[in-house]
Amino acid sequence: MWGYHHDISAWTWWFMTAGMVLFWGVVAWVIVTLTRSNAAPRRDAEDILAERFARGEISEDEFEHRRDLVRD
Repeated sequence: MWGYHHDISAWTWWFMTAGMVLFWGVVAWVIVTLTRSNAAPRRDAEDILAERFARGEISEDEFEHRRDLVRD
């Protein structure tokens, strides 16, 4: 009845396969996007200056001068 003969054509298999690959690709993309956006918090200039001062890369005078520049 209604022309249904209990078989699926080759085109149907191709569309189902492409749809499944597309679906899982979108799911993977969403997961990767959500995990990357929260992975590395953004540091501001004062934090970087403080780290450089703590490592001894810049002197106290240079640290204070650059910090004043950043704050202005």
